[in-house]
Amino acid sequence: MSESQMILQQLSEATGVSGDEQDVRSVVLNAIRACVDDLRIDSIGNILAVKRGKDENGVRVMVSAHMDEVGFMVVGHNGDGFLKFRTVGGIDARILPGASISVGPKRLPGVIGVKPVHLLKSSDEAEQVAKVDDLMVDIGAKNKSEAEKLAPLGTYATFASHFRELGPCVSGKAFDDRAGCAILIEVLRATEALGCELHAAFTVQEEVGLRGARVAAFAIDPECAFALEGTIADDLPKDKPGTSPTTELGKGPAITVMDRSFIADRRLVRLVTGTAEELGIPYQIKQPGIGGTDAGAIHRSRGGVPSITLAVPCRYIHSPAALMNLADFGRTVRLLRESLSRLTRDTLRREP
Repeated sequence: MSESQMILQQLSEATGVSGDEQDVRSVVLNAIRACVDDLRIDSIGNILAVKRGKDENGVRVMVSAHMDEVGFMVVGHNGDGFLKFRTVGGIDARILPGASISVGPKRLPGVIGVKPVHLLKSSDEAEQVAKVDDLMVDIGAKNKSEAEKLAPLGTYATFASHFRELGPCVSGKAFDDRAGCAILIEVLRATEALGCELHAAFTVQEEVGLRGARVAAFAIDPECAFALEGTIADDLPKDKPGTSPTTELGKGPAITVMDRSFIADRRLVRLVTGTAEELGIPYQIKQPGIGGTDAGAIHRSRGGVPSITLAVPCRYIHSPAALMNLADFGRTVRLLRESLSRLTRDTLRREP
């Protein structure tokens, strides 16, 4: 396993539900501390790092990747010792029954339970998707008092998953957006200096409203920005009539031209697509109008920030086991670095 894959594994297996990102923050800090010129943690937990370029008057560019992941929070306990919970971020309730999770800082093992099939009253009830309110977490507590001690109100929980290799791909939780974090780490650790002044922001609380990116962008006041993501690859089954995949595995980095949170700056789109075509890096345009990223907050900061999102396609995001093609990951690292190396103020002086 390469060093970049090892870092990706550490990031994936770290626990970092929105508002509880300290484990991920530790992995990032260990990976970048020796290769940046300035490093600090802001008041809400964003990591802000600076890597100066070889040109003293280079463009001040912000590159962001969010550290948080979707997960769960304990909101109650019942007399049988089960935990009531709410989701933190967007999670499809269909994948929850029977899922193994880790609860609290001690990573207590738990299982999400649902009413057993032999107690269902009708075939209609059996075909319905169980609502989160009807689910519970079993941590083996004997009663309500023990459950309250083991997992007090406000305790976080996340999917209990392990990173593994699957042919040309890797599988693990939280590739949205630990994939982006790993890409940004790779760019920071590269020895060759860029022309631009790179401001790296490893942000918090993206999954609950792009909160960290808003704070980071105001502090950095960049001239332009790149947001890095692990994005939806709904490319299976391929034989279903009328399908239009958001992105596909194995076809290279995904470039966002528009999503629910922003419209990409056309100058940066031209820069990235032109770089890819010049170097023969395969890329794809993400199906417009879907999802949202840190760019949605960054581009509205201060007087406005030209922004673009570059993403690695991942199947089954926001689930216990996302799937990512390693070739796509490597191509995204290269495309980001080469695009940054070509970025000048002339790029931004042209009309949008």
